[in-house]
Amino acid sequence: MRDVKAVQQELRDQGVKYVFGFYVDVHGVPKSKCVPLESLPSMASGSELYTVGAMEGMGELGPHEDECEGRPDLDRLIVLPWDGRFAVAPTELHLHGRPYEQDSRNALVRQVAAARELGFTANVGIEPEFYVIRETADGWKPLVASDADNGPTRGYDLEATLLAEPFLGPMVEYMNQLGWGVYSFDHEGGDGQYEFNFDYADALTMADRMVVFRLMAKHVARELGCIATFMPKPFQDDFGSAAHINVSLADAISGANLFAENDEPGRYSDLARHFTAGVLAHAGAISAVVSPTVNSYKRFTSKGFMEEISWAPVYQAYGENNRTLMCRLPVNRHCIEVRTADSAVNYYLGMAMVLGAGLDGIRRELDPGEPLNQDTYRLSAEELEKLGAKSLPSSLGAALDAFETDSVAAEVFGPEFHRTFLSYGRQEVHEYGAVVTDWETRKYLRMI
Repeated sequence: MRDVKAVQQELRDQGVKYVFGFYVDVHGVPKSKCVPLESLPSMASGSELYTVGAMEGMGELGPHEDECEGRPDLDRLIVLPWDGRFAVAPTELHLHGRPYEQDSRNALVRQVAAARELGFTANVGIEPEFYVIRETADGWKPLVASDADNGPTRGYDLEATLLAEPFLGPMVEYMNQLGWGVYSFDHEGGDGQYEFNFDYADALTMADRMVVFRLMAKHVARELGCIATFMPKPFQDDFGSAAHINVSLADAISGANLFAENDEPGRYSDLARHFTAGVLAHAGAISAVVSPTVNSYKRFTSKGFMEEISWAPVYQAYGENNRTLMCRLPVNRHCIEVRTADSAVNYYLGMAMVLGAGLDGIRRELDPGEPLNQDTYRLSAEELEKLGAKSLPSSLGAALDAFETDSVAAEVFGPEFHRTFLSYGRQEVHEYGAVVTDWETRKYLRMI
């Protein structure tokens, strides 16, 4: 780790006054105390303590028990480009001198280390989608009011993208100031829905960046009188928001992409196939982690109340360019794209679970079979069964059932965190099941 005094002086020269050493709760929401720059040396030595039992899904450390110690990673510190008075540093929580098991980032640290032991560096790219909307007397409306005028979708629409420049422009500027390498951005299919594409990074760096990305999007939207929402399916008649996780393994020494077969486009190595098979073998448990809310499963439909198909993954299989499936092995880059991940994902846990499953497939040399390159939305149940395409979990409860008995999930999370995550998810399912919705009232109140 860099010398703390040198970091402190560098930040002082940049005008930084305060530092956050953040960790995240089970939802991936960052938590931290704010430390004046003068106190950075004590913070770096672990002076900041946290009663994480009060946080969402981080265990049950009670008021009578010891607190967790935060140890910031100053090598990964980021100065916020929209307010240079503040810097943030990802922080690992420790309890009694050991990494706290129920800290999401520690789960990813363990899987990154497991990959390193096998000689791999895990690289990840994310394709985040989300809505920017404003609250009006008539309900939630898109950032650009005219989005709703051109049905059924303004996806990729040039004019709609230009009109959203007050949001998109600052986002791209801030991301590039941080060196993230934005290479495209667009108006997605939903009214007020956007996506950014930027350079991949090692798994830990990317997970840390996505925490800052969400903060950034919320800030820029707020400046325009809007909110940026990462709810997976905010509107029943519009597109859901995904956050595809693109993973590849590189040689830890040379950096060469080990998923590529002779660097030929569209040709994948046996290692990539084993990794893919591992992800598919643990698809149910992965779903519980990368699609972590009851709302997530409203996204997994071919159409629903929408005017056109959703492009959402609904089957436990892989294809080359088949977007109806859980996994894709793209022909224009060498990685596995996990399409079930949505905008609510805790990136530390989502990446950890995908990486753990893929490494299990490598260790056991699993075979994913042949790719499925047909439009599964148009196939009958009999045709799907013949092709071996199983349905993904259709609810959070079903996904948690798979998570509960999955050995890799238990290993990735550790026994205590595994129980906590399961219990927290079960409680959400229970609460959701007890809610009487407007749809039920409209349908049944007078009918029966």
